[in-house]
Amino acid sequence: MKNYRFFSDLKKYRALLLMLTPAVLFFLLFAYIPMAGIVLAFKQFNYQGGIFGSPWNGLENFRFFMESGDAWRVTRNTALYNIAFIIINNLLQIVTAILLFEVAGKWFRKVTQTVLFLPYFISWVVVGAIAYNLFNYDVGTLNVMLSSIGLGPVDIYNTAAYWPLILIVVSAWKALGYGSIMYLAAITSIDTEMYEAAEIDGANIFQRILKITVPNIMPTVIILFLLAIGNIFRGDFGMFYNMVGNNGLLFSSTDVIDTYVFRSLTTSNEIGMSAAAGFYQSILGFATILLANYAVRKYDKDRALF
Repeated sequence: MKNYRFFSDLKKYRALLLMLTPAVLFFLLFAYIPMAGIVLAFKQFNYQGGIFGSPWNGLENFRFFMESGDAWRVTRNTALYNIAFIIINNLLQIVTAILLFEVAGKWFRKVTQTVLFLPYFISWVVVGAIAYNLFNYDVGTLNVMLSSIGLGPVDIYNTAAYWPLILIVVSAWKALGYGSIMYLAAITSIDTEMYEAAEIDGANIFQRILKITVPNIMPTVIILFLLAIGNIFRGDFGMFYNMVGNNGLLFSSTDVIDTYVFRSLTTSNEIGMSAAAGFYQSILGFATILLANYAVRKYDKDRALF
């Protein structure tokens, strides 16, 4: 009976299942099957033996990674950058979405949304090139402007202290449009009668925002926050690599786990240690989302992911 019902549902929802197939294949090919490579974290890899034929070496790759002195630096940078991105980006996106919703002009809203959305489609390669043209020591726009008013040039590409602010600003600029659209969709789904009733009762715009808009978009905020928390130990490789490259002078404040793993593979060919660092990153991310979800369940179990 159960088998009959299964095949009946399969036939009934065949169109939806067919639409789902590309996503299932994508995650199967690029997420689940590659998980077999985790064994490299516990092996002394050699090309003759390959992934499964190389000899086991226990936790030596993890020990080497921890004792290299890089583990704490890249973990700290990855976590702190992502915490800053989550807090600042989400606050700016929520404020922008609320402002767009409150704007009366329909065409102004559409034009503003389009302008804000454009940076999301710009490749990080192009953003890195723009940054280089702005901050180049000799001919960068910033230093040319400083020289024109009698000030000395700023050596940004040789000074690590400038980069946390630069990366946070660039991340916020690029993510603002996409994130604000999601929050705007959540706001527009709120029953308009609530706003009309509040306006009749004499509530001003700030009271409507605080008492109606913010409480009603909190489920969306929490879900997006939990999804972001799951990636708190995953740096945006495209951003960090294209903005900084292999500039060793900036690694102290810009090197994250993803760029560290890539550099270990391409420069020192440390496949086992790179796999160990990637596995370490996945464990941290998994533990973080479990803790975040547990905290949300304690506050309100209906808003937790699971």
